[in-house]
Amino acid sequence: MLVAEHGQSANGMSHHPAHPAHILVVDDDARIRSMLSRYFEGEGFQVSLAESGAQMRQRLEKAPVDLILLDLGLPDTDGLALARDIRARSEVGIIIMTGRSDDVDRIVGLEVGADDYVSKPFNLRELLARVRSVLRRLQPAVPTQEPKLPVAEEVICFDGWILDRNRRLLTSPDGREISLTTGEFDLLSILVGHAGRVLTRDYLMDRTRGRSWQVFDRSIDAQVSRLRRKIEGDAQNPRMLKSVRGVGYIFTAKVTPSV
Repeated sequence: MLVAEHGQSANGMSHHPAHPAHILVVDDDARIRSMLSRYFEGEGFQVSLAESGAQMRQRLEKAPVDLILLDLGLPDTDGLALARDIRARSEVGIIIMTGRSDDVDRIVGLEVGADDYVSKPFNLRELLARVRSVLRRLQPAVPTQEPKLPVAEEVICFDGWILDRNRRLLTSPDGREISLTTGEFDLLSILVGHAGRVLTRDYLMDRTRGRSWQVFDRSIDAQVSRLRRKIEGDAQNPRMLKSVRGVGYIFTAKVTPSV
């Protein structure tokens, strides 16, 4: 069984703030495994290594991890299929590492649930920045300890859902509190606040990540995929959070203030 079955929270995160984040490097190149292990341990991370899909599963059975650095070119398993399998079972962070030059592989990787990708050869400082960015986005959206009295425009209803932007809580139509990461909550809040308007990827990246993104960054697509799995009845055929080809996304549900 995979990561989510080892006592992690619903979003797949395992580490306490006082503990170092745990990274699993999955790559069949011993030199890359060694380089990444030395580098990330030097940056204060806990690092485990695997050279195949089978070994990755063994590592995940031993201990939960926070993020997987996943090579697409593994000897025993298709990397994209492995990413899809991981995402079906866990919300653990996934960054794809690929030597392939085809953009289609990278885009498909994000569509099956990866959070980001890097091309080989990569800059270690850039990879570190991407790892930290993904880990930040995966942190749970913690409710305010002493919430302000909610005002009407900050407590919003859509299709039976209730989004409390002051307390950072999302409640489903059947009354369940839905666990969202910080990145997911921020993205949903922006989309709901601009319901009925097409928002470009660049606009969404600016609003959720400020200046800390690159023009080729497609992490918004990964965040949207995660949100769809949590709020849509059928994530493959979304009714509320729809794509606008070549532009971005639009939130189509009717939005009203809570009464």
